[in-house]
Amino acid sequence: MKTPEILDAYQWPPSNEVLAEKVGLSPAQILRFDGNVPAMPPVTARPATVAKALADVNEYDRSRYESLRAAIAEYHGVELGNVSIGAGSDEFIVLLAAMYATGGTVATVPSDSYSMYRYAAGMAGATMTDDVANADLVFVCRPNNPTGELPDIPTNVTGQLVIDEAYAQYAGVDETARINEGAIILRTFSKAFGLAGARVGYALAAEPTIAAITSRQAPLSVSALSAALAQAALSVSLDVSGQVAERDRVAAALSELGLTPLPSYTNFLFIPMENPQDIVDRLLPYGVMLRAYQAGLRISIRDEVDDDYMLDALRAELSGAPAPTPPLLFRRATAETYLNCRLRIPGQGRVFINTGEGFYDHMLQQLAFHGGMDLRMEGVGDLETGDHHLVEDTFRTFGEALDKVLGDRKGLARYGEARVPMDEALAVAVVDLSGRAKATLDIDPDPGMAAHALESLAQTARITLHVTAKGENAHHVAEAAFKAVGRAMNQALVRGTSVVQSTKGSL
Repeated sequence: MKTPEILDAYQWPPSNEVLAEKVGLSPAQILRFDGNVPAMPPVTARPATVAKALADVNEYDRSRYESLRAAIAEYHGVELGNVSIGAGSDEFIVLLAAMYATGGTVATVPSDSYSMYRYAAGMAGATMTDDVANADLVFVCRPNNPTGELPDIPTNVTGQLVIDEAYAQYAGVDETARINEGAIILRTFSKAFGLAGARVGYALAAEPTIAAITSRQAPLSVSALSAALAQAALSVSLDVSGQVAERDRVAAALSELGLTPLPSYTNFLFIPMENPQDIVDRLLPYGVMLRAYQAGLRISIRDEVDDDYMLDALRAELSGAPAPTPPLLFRRATAETYLNCRLRIPGQGRVFINTGEGFYDHMLQQLAFHGGMDLRMEGVGDLETGDHHLVEDTFRTFGEALDKVLGDRKGLARYGEARVPMDEALAVAVVDLSGRAKATLDIDPDPGMAAHALESLAQTARITLHVTAKGENAHHVAEAAFKAVGRAMNQALVRGTSVVQSTKGSL
């Protein structure tokens, strides 16, 4: 019996567990700047999204996820017969190499491009070539990975043209119209849609081409749960402007450090340099994982909390600045809510809160800002039955994250007190961070959930909290109370001793 040849296969970077063990950290402390995916999943990625799919998980989807294909067709303004879905773009890259280039040639544009094209060619027994005009199959990575550039589409292709638009949303490009000229367009839910773990991609092409592709696919290579997540992602408006702005901000900061990246049309930056692995190795002890290529360093854009930590780690290594404090990621998922929290203490008051509950988002923003924290809280909840679950879970999530950041609480000042006036309202807050969970609250008038929110925080953060807030306007009373709690916590969070101060000894 002949033993199959072992091919040159795609190599994933090491797992968080492997990296953490290498540098003496916990897996939760590893921040991945090497995957080109958003820092957080989309707001639609919550238990309720996949509830129906879970209820029917014992059954096959006998329509090949027609509702998802129809949603993709509507998204691009094409017909149902122009869409095929698969397990990420990679399934199509491998399949198209087998269909069009078995024993033949494959070219990429630009020549330095996504490595999966080369591996797919190897699986098909094809040879890589620079002769774009005469190659049997041409992949145009647009925008390009790993350089971030936006290459021109060649006009002299005689073989099958495939335009891989994995990062198209960041560049504002869409070549769907070229399917009428015989091109095949590849898209993915892994990047801008934030569903890399779901493994859903799709191909757009003329109907006969899609029929040929589909006839060669394994039946239902995408799971029902993944299909449900992808369809939900299409149900809300996709806005990448924040990620683009963050990319440009990080690019400017890197340039100030002497690491000037190439212009990018993606959610990552590429910095040409010699020996990029040296930077990767130096930042790994901070829990920061970057990606080295032969020609340079690639840095994925996350959110401002993570990105600032990465930049601070670079400053520490390149200019001798103090080592930064790492942020903490905490997730909470219930039947009613799904929340992601990133917390860094001490921070610089960089706060972004978006759960859909505007008033209490604002209250938490005030608390974190006046507390000198870097906090990013994003999520979604079932507001149809009221705001109780979402507000409670938001502050419980923040409290649980705070409890983890405080750790054994050694060295904290422990106590903090603040008085905050706001027009006719006056709030007084006193906090004790020693680990006793107790809230004594007098907020009058309460706009509805202010006292309950602070009580949820005190319980999960394991802090003692006394708040008195009085006034005529409920909004002013609540805002003064949350500001006062933040300012009191700012005092209590100061470090300077080896233990939590107490006449009873170390607590």
